[in-house]
Amino acid sequence: MWLMLTVLMECHDQESELAQTLMVLVSAAVEGLVRDVVVLDNGSADASSRVADAAGCSFYADWKIGEVLQTVRGDWVLLLEAGARPQAGWVEEVAEYVAVNRQPARFSLLRHHRRPLLQRLISRASPLEHGLLLPKNKAQTLVQQGMDLNALSRAARAVTLRSGIIPARFARSAASACR
Repeated sequence: MWLMLTVLMECHDQESELAQTLMVLVSAAVEGLVRDVVVLDNGSADASSRVADAAGCSFYADWKIGEVLQTVRGDWVLLLEAGARPQAGWVEEVAEYVAVNRQPARFSLLRHHRRPLLQRLISRASPLEHGLLLPKNKAQTLVQQGMDLNALSRAARAVTLRSGIIPARFARSAASACR
């Protein structure tokens, strides 16, 4: 049985970062792994809604994560930050993983994409820095009133996949350099 995936991302004035992530998801949609992409907006004033619409994503300006999870079509959900980009080989590994596992999983950070040691000691990384892959029914049991994707990510214990991810903070710095 082929299981399908829904990708969920929150954004706030991140049209460039959103576009970068959506470009990476195209191959997974073509392969039939990604069923739908849902963008959860937090009051953007930029063109994030147009980027999401052009890519065929569902876009919610007013949302509650529990209600959104009831409407998504995938058997699994992948939580990503806008700007994060899973690396080569992720589609195959995720497809294989969801076919035989039920436990949440996160992507690996490649060595040259890890935060410097001093930053790691001083501040915490975003809970979604590694993304989070989990069965939809598991996400529904973890969700609580007022939760966002970061809180949902903190609530799940996950194994680490071999596939790497470039964290969203690299997309933010690239977008800032272009402005």
